[in-house]
Amino acid sequence: MKRNSLHRKKKGAQEIEKNKVLYLLLSLSTAFLFFVTGCGGSSPSSAPPQKGKSPAVEKGKVEPVKVAEKKELEKKEETEYTYNPVGKPDPFKSFIQITPVQAFARSVPLTPLQKYEISQLKLVAIIATSEGNIALVEDVTGKGYFLRKGTGIGKNDGKVKKILKDKVIIEEASEDISEPKKMNESSLFLHQVEEGGES
Repeated sequence: MKRNSLHRKKKGAQEIEKNKVLYLLLSLSTAFLFFVTGCGGSSPSSAPPQKGKSPAVEKGKVEPVKVAEKKELEKKEETEYTYNPVGKPDPFKSFIQITPVQAFARSVPLTPLQKYEISQLKLVAIIATSEGNIALVEDVTGKGYFLRKGTGIGKNDGKVKKILKDKVIIEEASEDISEPKKMNESSLFLHQVEEGGES
C-alpha cells in the first residue's frame, strides 16, 4: 500500500513537471511569435507583386478612369449656379441698422423725457420769452419738464423742432426697421382752461 501511494506520488510529480515544461514551451513560442511580428517580420500572405498582371486587374484600373471622365463631362454639361445679390438683402448683415448717431445716443444716458412715449406727455403751458418760446409738459405722474427748441424727447430720438403759441412740434425717427431712417413729425397741443372747467 505504501508502495502504491509512493508510486502515485512520483507519477503525479512527473506529470506536474511535464505540465510546467509544456507551459514554459508554449509561453516561449508565443513570446517568440510576438517578437518576430513586432520586429517587422512579414506574414506569408504579403508576397511581392508579380510582374505580369492579369487582364482583370488591368481592366479594373482602366474603368475608374473612364468613370471619372464621364463625371467630368456631366459636370461641364450642367449649368453652374451663381448667386446674384442685386435687389436681395445681404444675409450676413443685421436687419437692424444702427447709425453712428444712434450708437452715440445709446452711450449717453437717457433723460427722463426720453424714457416716455410722446403720447404719454401732456403740454401744460407755453411761455413766451425774448430768446424764444419755452413749453412746460407733464409726464403721467404729474412731474413737469421745460422744453426748448432742440430738447431731446420721446423714445425714438425725438427733438423739439418748434414751439408755437398753442402747440409743440416734435420730430422723431420712424420705428419701421425695413425702411431707411425717416423723420416723422408729431405735435403736442395746449389744453386751454376756460372758466367753468377744461375744454
